[in-house]
Parts: sequence; structure tokens; C-alpha cells
Amino acid sequence: MTATLHRVIGPGLLLLFIVGDILGTGVYALTGKVAGEVGGAVWLPFLIAFVVALLTAFSYLELVTKYPRAAGAALYAHKAFGLHFLTFMVAYAVMCSGLTSASSAALAFAGNFMPYRSSLLVALGFMALVALINFRGVGESVKANVVLTVVELSGLLIVIGVGGYALAHGDGDLSRLTEFATPPGESVLLSVTAGTALAFFAMVGFEDSVNMAEETRDPARTFPRVMLTGLCITGAIYVLVAISAVALVPPAELSEGTAPLLAVVRSGAPGFPLWIFAWITMFAVSNSALINMMMASRLLYGMANERVLPRFLGRIHPVRRTPWAGILLTTLIAFGLIRFADLAALGGTTALLLLCVFTVVNVAVLVLRRDPVPHEHFRAPTPIPVLGALSCAFLASPFSGRDSADYRVAGALLSIEVVLWAFTYAADRARRGGPATVDPGQRE
Repeated sequence: MTATLHRVIGPGLLLLFIVGDILGTGVYALTGKVAGEVGGAVWLPFLIAFVVALLTAFSYLELVTKYPRAAGAALYAHKAFGLHFLTFMVAYAVMCSGLTSASSAALAFAGNFMPYRSSLLVALGFMALVALINFRGVGESVKANVVLTVVELSGLLIVIGVGGYALAHGDGDLSRLTEFATPPGESVLLSVTAGTALAFFAMVGFEDSVNMAEETRDPARTFPRVMLTGLCITGAIYVLVAISAVALVPPAELSEGTAPLLAVVRSGAPGFPLWIFAWITMFAVSNSALINMMMASRLLYGMANERVLPRFLGRIHPVRRTPWAGILLTTLIAFGLIRFADLAALGGTTALLLLCVFTVVNVAVLVLRRDPVPHEHFRAPTPIPVLGALSCAFLASPFSGRDSADYRVAGALLSIEVVLWAFTYAADRARRGGPATVDPGQRE
């Protein structure tokens, strides 16, 4: 009899998982960078990013209720197109998005730890510590996720509360909310789309919840209402945080440094013990970094076992039973990202990679309409995945005003993928076994 996962997650715990996965590094670290793109109307890119994420969420809901397995986008791409290389590319893009997200978290951690001095060494040391914890083995549980979510949420509620308190006492300037800062020769529309392409980083995370499908009770009924509720909660929080931030701190000042929300609390509540908020922020981004690095190293390990990557990357430590080779390679890549890419580029690259994955998922929904299943499942109205595919493809394209650094970082990561792919392909041909196919049922 084949072993199966325990279905222990109900609606409440799934909601906390989704909210906790979306909250974190993005809004804590990139609010100032988005303000630098659009000026005082920083709330608008977050609102548009929420709408785009919501469109894609409908596609994920149809697919996760149709195929309730813990494989996510790789499974959907494999079923829809049956192309080994595309399945690999989707899985690899998800892994790389985890690395760029974790590197963003490292820089955000360092920015809060020592905001007034060079933070490169702190960021590198932080990533090394994450690697050691990852190597030792970290058992995540649903109860731990509840605690982490509460901590992450508390920091954002502090920002909203400080903003409301300051505005109620006549401080702050709400007129900034309608001000746009556009460089000479650039349109407002291009500034907004560029800001949206960056702000989308704050909305990613909901897609990870589909990996919990096999552990969720009655996923066909639970996922639709819980995922949409979680997205709406986080979208509302992000817009309120953006409003509070720009009302209390001028956009030009907000865009400086790597700890913008700490500056908001300092401006709106000078008497508030800033060390509390700084530690909340560091706790939130630390959790994001650890989860993403664990995912990336395990994904490398799984792809090596499927003979899609060199087999040595699938080696496990005999005592710790952790994928030490995958941890080592992902950590070295993360070191390079921290050293040679800034926070905006890392956040933008994360969003770019996932926007490409989301485009594939939105198209896969339409292709898989011809594949009926015997059970009832959620069905998205046809125009929604069409709009989702078009909006994600646009935000991933150069026409959105996306920074060219995003493409350079993504290109460097994908060049590593090409080398690994070619090495594996040649090794397989030498063994006369041919390249193996990816098991789409493996967890991303």
C-alpha cells in the first residue's frame, strides 16, 4: 500500500499558511524602492500587483482542485505540454526565485541590523548561518508557521497603527498619495508599470500553498475560499502599509536605505522602541530566507535524483540526512547574488521569474480544459486566465519598464541552468541511458 500524507490542515491553518507565506521580505524591504519608481502614489503599484496576483490565483485554484497533488507549477506544465525541458525550466525558475528571495531577505536583515554602515558582511554572514541551520535540519510544523505568521503580521500592523495615530494627531501629509515622480522623458504609465513589476514581489507566496494540497482536508472545497480570503487580507494590509509609509515619510527619503518601514515607525512614533520593530522585521525576513533556501536545496536534490541535474547534487550527509551538496551550491549562488546584485534587482528578479511561471500556469489552465477529471473542481471563468496570462507576460516583458538588471540577474541564473542541463545530457548520452524525464509529482 502506498503511503500518503496526513490531511491535517483545515481552513484556519491553511489561511494562516497563505497569509504567512505572502507576508515578509517584499513589503518590509521594497516599499521604499517602489516609492522611488512612482513617488507618493506608492499604493497604486501594490494595488495593481494584487489584482494581477488575484487573476493568477484563480488559475491555481482550478488546477489545484483538479489535480490535488503536491507538485505545483511543474505538474501543471507537464500535464499541459508534456515537454521535459519546459517542465525542468519551470521547476528551475521556482528554485531560482527562492534563491533571489532569500538573498533579498539577507540584505533586508542586514539593513535592519546595521542601517547606517556597510551591511554586505552582515548579509553574507546571515546567509552562512542560514546554510548551517539548513544543513543541520529544520523541522517545520504548522504550529510554528502560526507563530511566525503572527510575528510577521504584528510588524505590519504596527506600521498601520503608527500611521493612523500620527494622521489622527495632524501629522503626516496625505496629499502625497496622488503625487507621481517620473524621470524626465518617462510617462506616468511607465513609472506605474515599473513600480508594479517590482511590487509584485510582495504578492508572491500564495502559489506555494498548492504544495499543501495533499495535506489539506477536502482541498476542492477549502482552497477556493481560503486562498482568495488570504490574498484579500494581505492586499489590504499592503495598501494600508503603503499609505501609512508615504504619508509619514517623503518618497525620496523612503527610497533611501534598506529598512524603509523602520524609518516610518521612527517618523510617526519617535517614542516607540525601535529595536522591537527592527527585531520583528529581522525575524520575518529570516523566516523567509530559511524557507526559501530549504526549498531551493531540496529542489536541486530532487532534480538530481531524477537525472535532470548532475547526480552529485543529490548527495545526502550520512548523519544529518540533509542534502549537503544542494545546500552548498545554493548557498554559493546566494553569496554571489548578495555580492553582485542590489535589493531592488533581487526583488525584481524574483518577480520576473515567477511572472514567467505564472504565465505558463495561466496558459496551462486553458490547455487542460480538454482533460476532464471524474471529481468536481473549481473552474475559473475563461476570461480570467486569459487576462492573467496577458498581464503576467506584460509585467515580465521589457515593455513594462522593468529594470534591465532584473534580466541580467535572471540571465546569469539561467546560464547556470543551461550548463547543468548540458552536463547532465552529455553524461546521460555517454551512459547510453538518454535523459530521464522529470517526475511531475515531485514537490517543488
